Amino acid sequence: MTRVLAVANQKGGVGKTTTTVNLAAALALAGLEVLVVDLDPQGNASTALGLDHHSGTPSTYEVLTQDLPLEEIVQSCPEGEGRLWAAPATIDLAGAEIELVSLVAREGRLDRAIQAYVEHHREVRGRDLDFVIIDCPPSLGLLTLNAFVAARELLLPIQCEYYALEGVSQLLATVDLVRRHLNPRLEVGAVLLTMYDGRTRLSAQVVQEVRGHFGDRVLPTVIPRSVRLSEAPSYGQTILAYDPTSSGALAYVDAARELVGTAHSDRAPG
Repeated sequence: MTRVLAVANQKGGVGKTTTTVNLAAALALAGLEVLVVDLDPQGNASTALGLDHHSGTPSTYEVLTQDLPLEEIVQSCPEGEGRLWAAPATIDLAGAEIELVSLVAREGRLDRAIQAYVEHHREVRGRDLDFVIIDCPPSLGLLTLNAFVAARELLLPIQCEYYALEGVSQLLATVDLVRRHLNPRLEVGAVLLTMYDGRTRLSAQVVQEVRGHFGDRVLPTVIPRSVRLSEAPSYGQTILAYDPTSSGALAYVDAARELVGTAHSDRAPG
């Protein structure tokens, strides 16, 4: 079964895009077939994966607002050894929030597009796509809502800094609303701690607090604060290509392995 994950946190700067692209690359290098869907108008995931996403490039904007099939915009990523693809985002997506308001079944447009693409992938490749990972914008608007309706699991990055859990209750309330009214299969699949600084007491306290709140949903691996992680996207690369022996790369490889192991029966997509 294809696992569909939304990487979301309405706080900016918590490592959503970094987590999306590096987990996707790690999963692909481990032999799994992965599609990244960039739903952020900034297009940072598209940049990090080396995709063309200038204004006018067919993108998730046309998928959501004009029913363009995903297979017509998906690009093969330079990394991933032929097992990593991505649907790019352009700045045009910034207007989609307004345009979606008047469209029929506006919350389910991405879900239908992804389901159709999964079938297309199976026909073309002769095997199932293993993961679809959706990079959400830092908000709880219609773009993120489309991701929550399409996803079966929420992957929640939380930074090891002050106010780490601030706003998380609002996010979880939105997930609960979506589960009750639009997508009963949506669950918090995993929590990933990012920007960990082992030199500070604060990081250790945040880890303890988040583990106390979410229990075994928190992946054992924590992602360290790393200059190399922030440098990699400017070269159109994930950390696994830019510096595969760095602490950030090794941490994301471990986190990807742990994420694969979270496919328990109570969380498996329907």
